[in-house]
Amino acid sequence: MNRVVWSFACFYLLEVPFLDSALASEVKRPSLGVDIISLNGKWQLMNSNSSVSLSAEVPGCVHTTLQRQGFISDPYYRFNDLAYRWISLDNWTYTTLFSVPTHVRGKGKAVLVFEGVDTVSTISLNGVTIGKTDNMFRRYDFEVTGLLKDEENVLQVWVMSAVTYASQRSHAHTEYRVPPDCPPPVQKGECHVNFIRKAQSSFSWDWGPSFPTLGIWKGVRLEVFNTSRVLSYTTSPKYDSEHSSWNVEVELFFDVFVASKGLVHLSIPLLQSEAEFQLSLTPGQSKKSFVLQLNQSVSLWWPFGHGEQFLYYLTIDVNLEGGETFNVAFRTVELVQEPIPSSPGLSFYFRINGKPIFLKGSNWIPVHAFQDQVTTDMITILLRSAQKANMNALRVWGGGVYEQDIFYSLCDMYGIMIWQDFMFACALYPTEKDFIQTVREEVTQQVRRLKSHPSVVIWSGNNENEAAIATDWFNISVAARPLYVKDYVNLYVENIRDIVLQEDSTRPFLVSSPTNGVESEKEGWVAKDPYDPHYGDTHYYSYYKDCWDWTAFPRTRFASEYGFQSWPSLSTLSKVSVSSDWDFSSNFSAHRQHHEDGNQQMLKQAELHYILPNSTDPVQKYRDTIYITQVMQAQCVKIQTEFYRHSRSDIIEGKGHTMGTLYWQLNDIWQGPSWSSVEFGGKWKMLHYWATDFYAPILSAGVEDKGDLLIYGVSDSHSENTTRLSGVRLHSWSSFNAVCSLESNVTKIKAGGSTLVFQHSISALLTQCGNCTRRSCIVAFHLSSPEGQLISPHNHIFLSSPRYAEGLQKPNITDTGIVQNFFVTLHCSFPAVYVWLDVDNIPGHFDVNGFLMLSKKSTVLFGAWRPTTAEEITANLHITSLRDVY
Repeated sequence: MNRVVWSFACFYLLEVPFLDSALASEVKRPSLGVDIISLNGKWQLMNSNSSVSLSAEVPGCVHTTLQRQGFISDPYYRFNDLAYRWISLDNWTYTTLFSVPTHVRGKGKAVLVFEGVDTVSTISLNGVTIGKTDNMFRRYDFEVTGLLKDEENVLQVWVMSAVTYASQRSHAHTEYRVPPDCPPPVQKGECHVNFIRKAQSSFSWDWGPSFPTLGIWKGVRLEVFNTSRVLSYTTSPKYDSEHSSWNVEVELFFDVFVASKGLVHLSIPLLQSEAEFQLSLTPGQSKKSFVLQLNQSVSLWWPFGHGEQFLYYLTIDVNLEGGETFNVAFRTVELVQEPIPSSPGLSFYFRINGKPIFLKGSNWIPVHAFQDQVTTDMITILLRSAQKANMNALRVWGGGVYEQDIFYSLCDMYGIMIWQDFMFACALYPTEKDFIQTVREEVTQQVRRLKSHPSVVIWSGNNENEAAIATDWFNISVAARPLYVKDYVNLYVENIRDIVLQEDSTRPFLVSSPTNGVESEKEGWVAKDPYDPHYGDTHYYSYYKDCWDWTAFPRTRFASEYGFQSWPSLSTLSKVSVSSDWDFSSNFSAHRQHHEDGNQQMLKQAELHYILPNSTDPVQKYRDTIYITQVMQAQCVKIQTEFYRHSRSDIIEGKGHTMGTLYWQLNDIWQGPSWSSVEFGGKWKMLHYWATDFYAPILSAGVEDKGDLLIYGVSDSHSENTTRLSGVRLHSWSSFNAVCSLESNVTKIKAGGSTLVFQHSISALLTQCGNCTRRSCIVAFHLSSPEGQLISPHNHIFLSSPRYAEGLQKPNITDTGIVQNFFVTLHCSFPAVYVWLDVDNIPGHFDVNGFLMLSKKSTVLFGAWRPTTAEEITANLHITSLRDVY
């Protein structure tokens, strides 16, 4: 058994004045007598030969600056990712001038703070080099005491091409190779990204472009003080199970110039808890810890769907100067890996506040290739979309970036649990002393920044790197393998894991994903088979196997990656393309696809069950082909997700007890084909609409097994549900009237589990109903309370592929126009499947979409995200069903 309980209390800063965008001359005076001058705003930007010189915004990046100044067009447009490759191959210099008031300049210590430089730079002040950077994910502090001038000060940041730097570092590593050298040609990317500490996907990925950015991507400021400054705050909880009480340990990190004494006051007014502590500081950097005892019980923080997300105000006041207000929350998290009866291996599930929680969600990638263009609105739309789809978890994938503070704060509010990868993905990495050192600082800073968020429930060292070694992605010889395993253990275990365990005792740590967890640890941290479904988590992709065959899916403990590609809507693609691109065989379609054979894989998977579009109008055929890829993706992911959800209580041939599904992927980085359920810009694909149903708190899920129709009731509830399976109805494709209908007995669905509520031979069912064959009928069902109230979404199961459906006719769907409050009523002549409503570029989503229409009339609601009118929606409304595309 391996069971550890991580208790937790958190806070996060609600408002940080010195991070506000401000004029360079503005001085702010926070606590501890620190004067802060923001250096954000207008800088000058110049390339290496001075042929490009223009004004730039900081925070920002070179690409964004060039676009805003009209020097280049949209980098996402058509083939511009290749046309603008020169930008990333050049070196660039940022320059700003600033003055410092006399009373500030006379203070004892001055420090320039760079919250984030992308990535390799040399920084000088008034002609004196003050430091260098080599890590996008680190904050850098440079002491500049004595370098400040009476009048104008000149600050320069020379940023080196990340592509050049990575290449130089790789070629300097001559003792042995550190693969992979380059991405696959289909990705059109740059090489040796594993030698530089920046977003690994910035050199390209199979869902995104190659834009190796350069710039000052976070804020810059000057801090001047006489005695000390606070570098950061963190908290850790202590839960006393014997007395059922909490306390909060607060850690303050100081940079001290002159020894001093003072007071620290901590208070949580709503809990009537406060305490005051003596503070004694000596010169240098130091950490001070204080424990606030709570005087009453707390309301716990729960994941979405399992309770409220209680956040309390916490005040930290140093030297009685007014203090800062934070949010504080309380919860416990356990990653339970213990023996399961009748099964080899170990369980793998999360227990929050003592309750087993099934994680339902997706994987999060960078929102934009240019991080300075990521807005709070963009993050909010994506996170609200996740919550609306009944998700309670997201995995921040290890090839992107550690997200903005607002991302984690919103997840705290929305109850979305975060599986946080460290930024290493699909590669081996060097272990030279300087590389390890910058990684250690990166990890320390990020853990201290993020550990106070209740939403973060687990750290993971990397994405797929254990599997890369174990299954020999890079053709490493047997003789050389121990060397790479040693480097792997050095980086992720002896350094990253070691730091995390020192800095954060409040949540679990996994070395990799996928992994066998504690079994991988027993096997020396690299398991023989990290994909073993008896342990840990798995990643599973299979594009050529029939995705309707649920028996091919691994009956895993936890599915942290799986999925299928689709294309985004024409309205999304049209922003970066021209009409001649709107063909599945166009150069644009090939260029945008960064996954080998991806376009063909989609069509071949779709063709297994659907007749492909055959319109003679090229644009209509393109639109229909996009539609059919989204139908295929939604159906495939639905089948796989429902399989995992109803496997949570099953142990079959020693496998099962699945307790988490995170499909790949939630969002897009640009307009192109990918595994996402939400397009770049926030528009929902069909998959995302379907996720609202297959992630519902109570679900009915049907499968065919050995000729029998099995229907499961699945519940996330912590108490039993008394229910009945209502309306198991067989519908003919040629009529709105059900051919026959069956009712089940009242059944109890186990709490937090899956219960078989219906089993019937399909051949007997067809015989019993009469006038039905596998090809002419479809089975629809749902769960209801004993009183007849609907408690699960409507669901259905095909008895044969729709491409062979008999009697499926063009439904002739019409609408009566959008009425007040944006309701649209649809009418059809025959049953319709995969009914899809699209309003082009009007942001928002329908309450249901991609649905089965088994009645002559259906009313759908559109929720707009900006002011619009019924007339605008009506003018842009497109309605498609499966039978309309052929």
